[in-house]
Amino acid sequence: MVTHFDSEFGLDLPAMRRHVDVLLKSGVDGFIFLGTLGENCSLEYGEKIELLAAMAQHVKGRVPVMSGVAEYTTRLACRFAADAKKAGCDGLMVLPGMVYKSDRRETVAHFRAVAGASDLPIMIYNNPVAYGVDITPEMLGEMGDEKNFVAVKESSENTRRIVDIHNECGDRYAVFCGVDDLIVEAHAVGAAGWVAGLVNAFPEENARLWKLMEEGKRREALSVYRWYAPLLHLDPHPKLVQYIKLAMSECGLGSEVTRPPRLALVGEERERVMSIIRKGIAERPKTN
Repeated sequence: MVTHFDSEFGLDLPAMRRHVDVLLKSGVDGFIFLGTLGENCSLEYGEKIELLAAMAQHVKGRVPVMSGVAEYTTRLACRFAADAKKAGCDGLMVLPGMVYKSDRRETVAHFRAVAGASDLPIMIYNNPVAYGVDITPEMLGEMGDEKNFVAVKESSENTRRIVDIHNECGDRYAVFCGVDDLIVEAHAVGAAGWVAGLVNAFPEENARLWKLMEEGKRREALSVYRWYAPLLHLDPHPKLVQYIKLAMSECGLGSEVTRPPRLALVGEERERVMSIIRKGIAERPKTN
């Protein structure tokens, strides 16, 4: 879930509530606030808790509400994990410590410490492409004794990892695809869920693609996927926040405002991304 800001870069909670309602109507199974797409590290600590409390109150248990945990130190991550529960969260998506690139021993210690700070279920987020820390299948096996760890968001851009995690850990973890334009491939090798980004702009089509895959309707799923792919390619990019918020804005679901240092797209880049978005909107498949 993106974080909505007003024109002065303040939190826009009414816009978030409206967007949440649209996504709930589309049939999403849950929300993760304050992930990469939610601009976690652009928010102050108090703002994060304010956002989570407001969203948990608005969702009212209709689906699970989770929060990203992306802090610079293990101590602060532990504090945030405890405070997220107090704010009403049902689960956590935990990242390695930000900025410093921890080694294997340090990474495992960080995750174990956060698991000990809250009894909420935890999704381990592996994104070595963006964060420079790789949580390998062997490390997941080592951490399998922590009862709070229940899922993995696998964003290494290597679908082999889903098979390797299963071979190392069996069914210990529910493995979710965290890269939008690998979802059909990931589902084919056992992904149990999808932490989607473009769902913020195209919720109905996103839900339709997942439903078709779950029902084993491969031909129909591929038809939707081939239409969706140019849009999904906007996700695994350093400017995914700007790209997806621009798409969301074009679809009438909110503003494209991001907090600096992220700035609005300009020039050729904006024109190129906008052309992809508008082509996708013009050619979007009809829903039943």
